Amino acid sequence: MLHSPAKADPRTVQAGAAANVVRRIGFCLVPDFSFIAFASAIEPLRLANRHCNTQHYAWHLLSDDGLPVTASNGVSLAVDGAVAEAGPLHMLLVAAGIDVEQQDHTALIRELRRRAVLGAKIGALCTGAHILARGGLLDGHRATIHWENRIGLQSAFPQLSISEELFEIDRNRLTCAGGTAALDMMLSLITSDLGIDVASAVTDQLIHHRIRDKSEVQRTTLQTRHGVAQPRMIAIVQRMQTSIDAPLSCSRLAREAGISVRQLERMFRRAFAQTPARYYLNMRLDHARRLLRQTSMSVIDVSLATGFESASHFSKSYGSHFGVSPSSDRTANAPA
Repeated sequence: MLHSPAKADPRTVQAGAAANVVRRIGFCLVPDFSFIAFASAIEPLRLANRHCNTQHYAWHLLSDDGLPVTASNGVSLAVDGAVAEAGPLHMLLVAAGIDVEQQDHTALIRELRRRAVLGAKIGALCTGAHILARGGLLDGHRATIHWENRIGLQSAFPQLSISEELFEIDRNRLTCAGGTAALDMMLSLITSDLGIDVASAVTDQLIHHRIRDKSEVQRTTLQTRHGVAQPRMIAIVQRMQTSIDAPLSCSRLAREAGISVRQLERMFRRAFAQTPARYYLNMRLDHARRLLRQTSMSVIDVSLATGFESASHFSKSYGSHFGVSPSSDRTANAPA
């Protein structure tokens, strides 16, 4: 899928940019890839070409076997061919999504390593970082991944430096948190390749308003997610988040916040329609589910890591909340 617009207007390219170099980028799609991350990565390239009226970027859609690939939203995309049969590439990005840990990517990893040896930049969109990590391609590099998958990646590859940034560009490795973070990563690349004027023009076309710095947080604030504006309430929830493994009592949370337990309960009922104890318990159980599904920790270790005094209490609370036991939930979501 290549685009070949007319000759470039040199006035649109910053001095020093390699305007005559066509950067060939391969997008390797794996089953259940994140469509929004893929679209967010490829559209800035198209718009950069359009703005400059020349082909600075050319891209190929690839798959492990050259067959169409279905995204996590059910949309199936035809590709240009198998990744191992593609011509020379300046960059190869792996687009992944849900259940990436359950898939066999042996052949793809072999090809990624080969391309890296040949000098191509290797990158990942969303959970594609798991595939790169499995192939040892992130060793010695800073990387990032979607906030929901960070626990699993760090647990499986404790030697890696995993950040909470929107994206990481560390020498010849690129990773992003998925979603629209892919957009900001590509805008950063366009800035390096063609200058801030081109990147800003692309940003305007996307109605993105501004190029986000990689250090901006992945998740929206508590205020945005729940409409919570009280600094005291935000501080209490943050205190809960930092003490999941050793839960604090409501009386201690209230005391630290300088309010009474009754005031604390009123605040939570008004903001979340539940007691602070229930909110705290649900937070711990959600964290436990991520640990069960993304790590090899035993059920007992997960129960301890989420502040439960016994495995039986943990199993009972987990079953009541999710409708399935911890062990059954892990088995149902284990790799095939």
